[in-house]
Amino acid sequence: METPGSQSSLHRANLERVVRAVRMAGSLTQAEIARATGLSAATVSNIVRELKDSGTVDVTPTSAGGRRARSVSLSGDAGIVVGVDFGHSHLRVAIGNLAHKVLAEEAEPFDVDSSAAQGFDRAEQLVERLLATTGVRREKVIGVGLGVPGPIDVETGVLGSTAILPGWTGINPRDELTARLGVEVHVDNDANLGALGELVWGSGRGVADLAYIKVASGVGAGLVMGGQIYRGPGGTAGEIGHITLDESGPVCRCGNRGCLETFTAARYVLPLLTPSHGADLTMPAMVALARGGDPGCRRVVADIGRHIGSGVANLCNLLNPSRVVLGGDLAEAGELVLDPIRDSVSRYAIPSAARMLSVVPGALGGRAEVLGALALVLNEMGDAPLLEPVGEVVRASA
Repeated sequence: METPGSQSSLHRANLERVVRAVRMAGSLTQAEIARATGLSAATVSNIVRELKDSGTVDVTPTSAGGRRARSVSLSGDAGIVVGVDFGHSHLRVAIGNLAHKVLAEEAEPFDVDSSAAQGFDRAEQLVERLLATTGVRREKVIGVGLGVPGPIDVETGVLGSTAILPGWTGINPRDELTARLGVEVHVDNDANLGALGELVWGSGRGVADLAYIKVASGVGAGLVMGGQIYRGPGGTAGEIGHITLDESGPVCRCGNRGCLETFTAARYVLPLLTPSHGADLTMPAMVALARGGDPGCRRVVADIGRHIGSGVANLCNLLNPSRVVLGGDLAEAGELVLDPIRDSVSRYAIPSAARMLSVVPGALGGRAEVLGALALVLNEMGDAPLLEPVGEVVRASA
């Protein structure tokens, strides 16, 4: 029997620290494990040998800093995680293992007017299809991450009011999907998952404090503080879209006037181009035209950037993040939108906060949220913050 403070309990605690560090990073060298856990190199070496002998981890030769090293990752048999992301017009599902390898991924169109029951039916079918494609038995799945475009009540798990999936308000997505898949489901909004995806695999790697800004049919921000997603006591932290820019501005869906969203979201800005570009213009099409030199689209993209920059400046003054990652379709505009954001931040943020901030495009594109859903499961499996350095996304070979 283990007793608190005994050698056996200390050894088990050290084993768990190593496994947790490797799980959150995907793969680490033994030196990186030692730095992440605070354990001595000798202790890490002994633990890795023990975990390898038990089949818990795989050890492969690699190099670090020009020197030979050994990369440690969890065994492919350790378990499978599933990510599900519902967006404005898509359903995306990914399956990965604990070594951060994406085994399969697929997206399909999704009608925003579909009921929650129809959405979960399709999600279940897509999960089953990908499991069959990869040859993974359902009992190997140890957790599911689910992203939805709306606020989640942290106490009840109920989805709040959402203009993107209006028929889903009042639904408990965690319970719905848990009942269908028979495995624990962790739920968060799409902006938080985008932040988590970029933190673990994308433009946020190695950064402990960042904001992920997503501009689409709405505007949201995922906030990372000290390596962890910050949700606030009610789960609504990051609603940057409802910062007031003009008290006499357009009426927002929230009931206020002149919110950031009314100057940046697709439903408000695309009509500005209807007379010259037609009513069927989409955000991706506008961005593509702007990159091609279209003057009207360039003007709208630049205006959006300046308005986003005003909101980012407020974040800088309040939270002082070291990096802002722009996600969603707008990120494809590159410097056409990033430069105006930086200009507004320079103008409106406290100089010391603006000086320390970098504004970069997301590296994962439309995959950020579903990869964040995978990372959410890995994060919820332990109580440690996300550790760096972290691994890159690796697609399994066919």
